[in-house]
Amino acid sequence: MLHVPVLLEESLDFLLNDLSGTYLDLTFGRGSHSQEILKRLSPSGQLFAVDRDLEAISYAKENILDYRFNIFHANYSQAETLFPKQKFNGILLDLGTCSTHLDDHSRGFSFQGDGPLDMRMDTSQGFSAADFLNSSTEKEISDILFKYGEEKASRKIAKSIVKFRANKLLQTTSDLVKAVESVLKRTGRTHPATKTFQGIRIHVNNELEHLETALEKLSNLLNKKGIIVIISFHSLEDRIVKNFFKPEVKYFPKDIPVNNVIKENFQCLKKKIKPSPEEIIRNPRSRSAVMRVFSKI
Repeated sequence: MLHVPVLLEESLDFLLNDLSGTYLDLTFGRGSHSQEILKRLSPSGQLFAVDRDLEAISYAKENILDYRFNIFHANYSQAETLFPKQKFNGILLDLGTCSTHLDDHSRGFSFQGDGPLDMRMDTSQGFSAADFLNSSTEKEISDILFKYGEEKASRKIAKSIVKFRANKLLQTTSDLVKAVESVLKRTGRTHPATKTFQGIRIHVNNELEHLETALEKLSNLLNKKGIIVIISFHSLEDRIVKNFFKPEVKYFPKDIPVNNVIKENFQCLKKKIKPSPEEIIRNPRSRSAVMRVFSKI
């Protein structure tokens, strides 16, 4: 299945405030947003992109042959290091897992097929899901499933994983699914391993920490009135984004003639945009998406 971009028209309508400007796609994936940006930019416009996945880098170099485009292999949290002197008119962050990752069972992201239990976005570094599950204590596994997967049955699942590996180390996605399904049965449409896979993937890729780091640096990368578009896919990500951009209220002593000042680097242009019912029908994976848009003051 090809990757279908979520909220494509809505995101680019906000992002592209100057078609001759310079833009940054921090989550290239398979380039759906980037290719549409290039279609709309003028000949003098520029687009830079970043991705931590080597397959994404190879795809970009083979498929996007445009003098206005450059891509870098890095985590998006390193953007300020990559572009120390560059200022952008707009920055896009699409935090969703690429559909090609979910459909390629060799990457280990999905419970819907059998493959190596990896889950790393960047396979050139870090520990895999199997490494984590086979070496961690029951409590460590339970804590991760609860914290990042928001899994209420985290203790039962962790206990099952430890019991499973006593006989056979977890090596495949099917091994993990079996461990989950032995204690958690399907109710409704949601697969019982959904939250477990989410929690482990977030932990393996350090996703929330990278998001927090990136948000702290984005202001330094933007021109005045530059636009940030962020698309998140679960409540943990969206909560971090929402809280980061909340106005900061600073209180002063009463003898100073200002009681409180709202310190803001950004203006919120759109608090919460969700896919239309029509888009969800076309692309069911879009149903949990939330887009927020901010402008640098």
